[in-house]
Amino acid sequence: MGTFLGHIVPGLALVLLGLWHTINTISDYFRGSKNFVSQFWYPFKSPCSKLKHLELLLILSFSIFSIFMQVLDYPFFHFAFQLDNFEHVTMFLHLAVFAGFALCTEFTHSSEILSGVSGVLAASVFGQEFFLLHYHSTDHIGLEGHYHWLLQLIVLGSLLGSLFTTSFPCIFPSALVLAVSVMFQGLWFINMGFMLWVPQFVPQGCIPAAAKMSSDSMHGAVICQMHEADMRARALANMQFSWILAGIMIFTACVCLRFARSLRPRGQSAEYEKLQSRVSDVSVAIAGFKQTNP
Repeated sequence: MGTFLGHIVPGLALVLLGLWHTINTISDYFRGSKNFVSQFWYPFKSPCSKLKHLELLLILSFSIFSIFMQVLDYPFFHFAFQLDNFEHVTMFLHLAVFAGFALCTEFTHSSEILSGVSGVLAASVFGQEFFLLHYHSTDHIGLEGHYHWLLQLIVLGSLLGSLFTTSFPCIFPSALVLAVSVMFQGLWFINMGFMLWVPQFVPQGCIPAAAKMSSDSMHGAVICQMHEADMRARALANMQFSWILAGIMIFTACVCLRFARSLRPRGQSAEYEKLQSRVSDVSVAIAGFKQTNP
């Protein structure tokens, strides 16, 4: 995954997945259902019933495709038995296990009974991602190491969100945090692809690494020649982290406001109708009293 495309392609996939889940989670919550239950995948609504499981099929296909690309060491296309490649394969393997299990529960009509197991498998995806990023065999140093450290914070948020969503499926905030964190992961992957692998976006005072470091276990895509340049590049990464998060929060808030305007919040319609009926009863009683006592 140490290439521009190796960050952009999975980043776009995660952005689309997180966007899909964010909109559907908010939509389900504001649809007026008093029994909101979070989901780890959403059916694709279309006239063709065969497309219902499109999300799971895409996740499974993308995971298998990514596994082959890691084993074949794209773009060189030869069998690579490097440890870091197999770590990436393991991440996608857990994603494929989750998607495959969710599909099996749908085909066997046992999705409701085994929803908790699906949640555990979803949590294992982020758990293994965090574990393998934290104990990566390739020690990312310098600016790239700082970007990967910030990525671990996002993955940790996804892990906590999935655990809370599995344990408390009726809690809307935890489901929303999970969906938003997946989108955040994708955007951060894309940001890393540009900032670390496109020379025009490399921070001032830093240069792309022309070759591997002296040690095979140490790797940095960008080298900052001076300490001041390195500190400035790290500060820029921190601001990018906050800016991307702020953009996601603004988007999420706008989507919530959009659904809140078009759909009444949960429970408000029933309480409003009760209040209106009470007001009308009082008005009728007052009118009747006036007629009997002119």
